[in-house]
Amino acid sequence: MTDDIKQRFWKELSASPYLMVALDGAHHHAIPMTAQLDKDNDGCFHFFHSRGGRLAAGGSAMAQFAAKGHDLFACVAGTLTPVTDRATIDHLWSNAVEAWYEGGRDDPDLLLLRFDLDDAEIWTADAGIKGLFKLMTGRTIREGEMGRHAEVTL
Repeated sequence: MTDDIKQRFWKELSASPYLMVALDGAHHHAIPMTAQLDKDNDGCFHFFHSRGGRLAAGGSAMAQFAAKGHDLFACVAGTLTPVTDRATIDHLWSNAVEAWYEGGRDDPDLLLLRFDLDDAEIWTADAGIKGLFKLMTGRTIREGEMGRHAEVTL
């Protein structure tokens, strides 16, 4: 089950790579970020950010994710680290990213952050026929009848 739910998380994140991200203990609200995914590395993802932004300092962080269809939710823990490697920036660069930086890849405000993933809690909302019937008739729903939950290492 754990591998299934992890694979589903990656599939859903790839389809809609938007998360809310905050540094742990920073007392700032989370901000929306677009994950830059690398098909060759599922132990991390990256965010393009600004040097003056809330996440720029890096450190322990949490990201919240809701899939497009609202049938998978995740809370991901990890560590944000600034990346200065030009090859990584070039590899992840796209027209969508360029739209945010007037100076392109050489914009002085450009900051690439690597989010090294530690673990996550993932929930699916897959109601079976029995679960839907119970929901519609007000009957008691038991664990697993409306979806699954797993604590996973990423």
